[in-house]
Amino acid sequence: MTRLLTVKNVKKTYQSRLNGQPVEALRHMNFTVEQGEYVAIMGESGSGKSTLLNLIATLDKPTAGLIQLEQMNLSEIPEKETANFRREHLGFVFQDFNLLENFSVKDNILLPLVLSRMPYSKMQTRLIAVTTALGIDSLIEKYPYELSGGQQQRVAIARAIVTQPELLLADEPTGALDSKTSSQLLQVFERLNDNGQTILMVTHSSLAASHANRVLFIKDGQVFHQIYRGEKDNQQFFETITETMTALVAKGG
Repeated sequence: MTRLLTVKNVKKTYQSRLNGQPVEALRHMNFTVEQGEYVAIMGESGSGKSTLLNLIATLDKPTAGLIQLEQMNLSEIPEKETANFRREHLGFVFQDFNLLENFSVKDNILLPLVLSRMPYSKMQTRLIAVTTALGIDSLIEKYPYELSGGQQQRVAIARAIVTQPELLLADEPTGALDSKTSSQLLQVFERLNDNGQTILMVTHSSLAASHANRVLFIKDGQVFHQIYRGEKDNQQFFETITETMTALVAKGG
């Protein structure tokens, strides 16, 4: 397999707003993601998951270490070019959908392509492909406030993948959804991965993580354990994740 993402010896230190003392959010963070992988990242609040995602998304820069997407060192991308980099190489799915309420479903999905100045005919082809794949082709003239939470998240996913990103970053994508809708959305992610989309998902949910092929556990700003699906089905992998978390907590990591 081809290595897509490399995170090597990454450290991120902030200055505390309370006393000005340095706070180490990430330390010695190391892992790689291969092209076509579906990786979940789990950890308690404050473990560094969100900081890590922000660094990979080029929303922040590491204090030390290397984050590389294919052959690109993300720290070396000039500030004025980061927005274009994100639009061309990364897709984002958030817990809160982040759709523009005064834009139709169609306009929400096409926005990144409009910003990239893609020809309209090509945009239409992409729109039809992603909305059909996600089962929302009948909703494109509606507005976000007319949709259910699950439908809104499908629109958000369509917007994320319409640019055909190398890496799809998902931050608690089922956090605002009920269990039935969450299950449907996780099946969507599985289908996307089956079609070759590389996915890196941050989640608190063992159920959500059980749809991935590998789970990284983060504690105190570094990866301290990982498990692979292997030949397990979702239920078996869910049980393995739950047992692993229980054991890690019992042993204090």
